Formats: sequence, C-alpha cells, structure tokens
Amino acid sequence: MVNKDTVHAHLLDFLKAFPPVEFCCVYGSALHSTYPDKSTMTDYILGVSDPLQWHSENLKMNTDHYASWMVHLGGAKLITGVADSIGVGIHFNPYVTWNNKMLKYGVFRMNDLIQDLLNWESLYLSGRLQKPVNMLVDNLDIENVNSVNLRAAVSASLLFLPPKFTEEDLYAKICSLSYMGDLRMLFAEDRNKVKKIVRGQFDLFQTMYKTFLREYEDKDFLRFSSSTNQLANISQDCGLAVTCSHLSSLPPSIRSRMGIKKEKMEVISKSGEVGNSYRLGFGSREEAAQCMQKVLRRTVRVSSARQAVSGVLTVGGVKAARYLTNKMCKAWRS
Repeated sequence: MVNKDTVHAHLLDFLKAFPPVEFCCVYGSALHSTYPDKSTMTDYILGVSDPLQWHSENLKMNTDHYASWMVHLGGAKLITGVADSIGVGIHFNPYVTWNNKMLKYGVFRMNDLIQDLLNWESLYLSGRLQKPVNMLVDNLDIENVNSVNLRAAVSASLLFLPPKFTEEDLYAKICSLSYMGDLRMLFAEDRNKVKKIVRGQFDLFQTMYKTFLREYEDKDFLRFSSSTNQLANISQDCGLAVTCSHLSSLPPSIRSRMGIKKEKMEVISKSGEVGNSYRLGFGSREEAAQCMQKVLRRTVRVSSARQAVSGVLTVGGVKAARYLTNKMCKAWRS
C-alpha cells in the first residue's frame, strides 16, 4: 500500500511545471487514485496573488495549455479579462498532458477565493471546498478560513433537512448546495453525482465535518444514535432559537439577500444562555428554508452560466466541445 506522503509528492510533481502558487488542491477521482490512468483527468485548482502576472509567466512556460486565439489576440490580459468580466474569476485549462497523464487546472485570485469562502458570492470555489479535497499548498492558511464556509454549509443543510435524518443525508445535502440551480445538472452531469460523491468519499466527509457536528451536539442542536448499518441516525432541534442560530451562521451576503437583519432579539438557549440573534423574519422555519433555497439557486444559476460561457471562450471550441461531450455521455449513462 502506497503511503500518503508518496501520494502527496506524486500530485505535487505537476506544480514544478508552473510559476509559484499560494494555494493548490486536487479534487475528484484523484482523491482515491494514486496513479490515475491516461484516460482519467486529474483536477487541480491553483490560487495565485496576481493572475495576470502568473498567466504571463505561464504562457512563456506552457503556451500549448491555452487556446491559440487567446495567446495571439491578447495573451494574459485577455485570459484574465474574460475570467473576471464574464466568468467568476477562474480560468480553466483542461486536457493538459503531462508525464503521460491527463490533467485539468483552474487558476484564480486568492482574494476571490477568500471572499467566496466567507460570503458565498458565487458558491463556485466555496462549493468546491465544501467537499473533500487534497490540499497540497496552503501558504495563507485557507484551511482555517474554510472553517467558516464549512460551518455555514452545515447550518444551511440542517435548515433543509427534516427533524430526523441520517448522516449520509446530511453530507448529501451539503454536497448538493453548490449544485442548486447549476445549469450543467440539467443535461451535462451525472444525475447520481451527489450520491456517488458522498458514498465514495464518506470517510472524508466525516473527517471534514466531525468538529462541527460535535459542536452542534454539545449545544443540543443535534442528537446522534447508531443504526444497524453503522450510519448514524440524527435528530435535530427545529425550534426558533436553533433556527435563528443556523441563520446567523449563514454568510452575510446570503442573509442580506434573504432580507435578514440583525436585531436586538433575546433568544434563550437550553443551557439558559441569553443573547442577541437574528430575527427569523419568516412565518416558519420552512419558509426561511424556501427563501434560502431561492437565493442559493439564483446564485449558482448565475455563476454556473457565467463560468460556462467563459469556459467556451477561453479553452477554445474543440476542447469545450470535447469536455461537454464527455460530461453529457456521463449524464446519459446515469
């Protein structure tokens, strides 16, 4: 069995072909495959402080990674301009061959990542980091910043779930947040994608979220009981105080779009603690969840549409058609 250090070093090798990055993680099938075969594309996302400067340097090192028309017409300025003005600030280069392996990498501005983690402005990068990833480079302690994103994901998912559910239900709901409204889910994604992600990476989800689940259990928000199939059965408190607490954990931009304002409202927890919280502002918990769902759907719909258009423009027609065809084939087979 290959140890984790060997896997880590193997995945890091690819970065030697690039200018320096501040952040890098691998996601998808690469989390389970030490040495992917030639037909499997390993997915990287790279965070840099200045995308314009980074792409300028990378064009000198890896010109063939980019669509030829972008290189000739505008180079790095055009690449970053399209990513920022049309897309959601990330430029992808798919179908890159390196050392007989197929790779895809996306490049984004570190400030954009931090803002999305804290505010869910597009739920594009934050949605990716709500799912298991293998962090290879983390110079700015993004893992710690991401804890805000993970706590918000748990609270949002609990608002959607009924009083009783399973641990798998919770992770599936978390996983689905960034797919709500995603145009790709209509025709170009595996309909069982969420289920496959959760079941294939269940132990990784448990590791990611155990701290927050313990915290919510200590606060009496959640109660756990074991089941015969070794998956925890969970029951949750759906009362006003807990609902307000979950709403307060949502990113500020989401609360704002939901019309929630922080007011002097005393909420007494089961422990007897009194504090100010967010006024529910809805007739019921269910109404709050429906409003949140509309906001998340709208956010993801806009960002997925923008990124799709940006992707077609930046990777070129041939690569875009190849990528979309592969996605649609997976969707049809599902």
